[in-house]
Amino acid sequence: MERRTLPPLSRLPAFEAAARHESFTYAAEELGLTQTAVTKQIAALEADLGLRLFERRNRAVFLTEAGRAFGRVVGAALADIAAETTRLRGGPSGKGLVLHCQLCEAFYWLMPRLAGFHERHPGLEVRVVSALVPLTAAPEPFDVAIQTTGRASGSARLAFTASDEIFPVAAPCLVPSGEIPLPVAGVARYPLLSHQVLPQDWMDWPDWFEAVGHPVPKGARITGFDSFPLVLQAAVAGQGIALGWRNTVSGLIADGKLVRLCDEAVFRPTEISVFRGARRGNHAETDALLSWLDEELAERQPG
Repeated sequence: MERRTLPPLSRLPAFEAAARHESFTYAAEELGLTQTAVTKQIAALEADLGLRLFERRNRAVFLTEAGRAFGRVVGAALADIAAETTRLRGGPSGKGLVLHCQLCEAFYWLMPRLAGFHERHPGLEVRVVSALVPLTAAPEPFDVAIQTTGRASGSARLAFTASDEIFPVAAPCLVPSGEIPLPVAGVARYPLLSHQVLPQDWMDWPDWFEAVGHPVPKGARITGFDSFPLVLQAAVAGQGIALGWRNTVSGLIADGKLVRLCDEAVFRPTEISVFRGARRGNHAETDALLSWLDEELAERQPG
């Protein structure tokens, strides 16, 4: 190995944490350093490499393409070193996989299907970590992650994307069956339930109406919630109409808890992103989980 090609190794932990969080502030908190110290270490690393790893805009930082690629390599290398160090010290082996998944998809889509993965791979343990926050705020390293495309992902490596479609859903008791399918304009006669967050990472009612070629009807009553599971529970309780993502609500529709209200839907070919993390070096197990997820998501795509 040409040691002269290596950057100063002491600067890599600060870079890896900043790349994973896509934030100098969160990296400093994780490492017990000041933000100034993290900034200086990354600036020195950039000077040594002769390129920018982050763009600084409006008091925020964003990985450059070079920074994202370097972050994946550094993250995987540090994860392997940490795993081997734990093994040498006689610590827990960390067997099994960590699957980070958005809370709603974990509860409504993943858990009902996970038994199928265990039947195929009976000796492989999968620990599901559900979260409302994006990958950059993940509480622990992961092997595989699922989240809505476009949310912050830091240096996580994209494995594949999957499609989804979005359409209005409600409890069967809310809309008389004789009125279904509802015209788009008729949807706004009922309370509209919305998942409202900043930044707005998910499609909301104004976007959906625009995508199907209708302006938001005048007099539409939109009630906001800070999590999508709450939106779905409110819809199941008959409090209004929610936007439903096919992959997430298909089980609720099959159980008769929700019904699809309109023929119109918004198809999004890359709505779901699945990432490979850098938690540890067991690539065969990670590949098995990724392959199964790819099959499960592909099976539910409209033909």
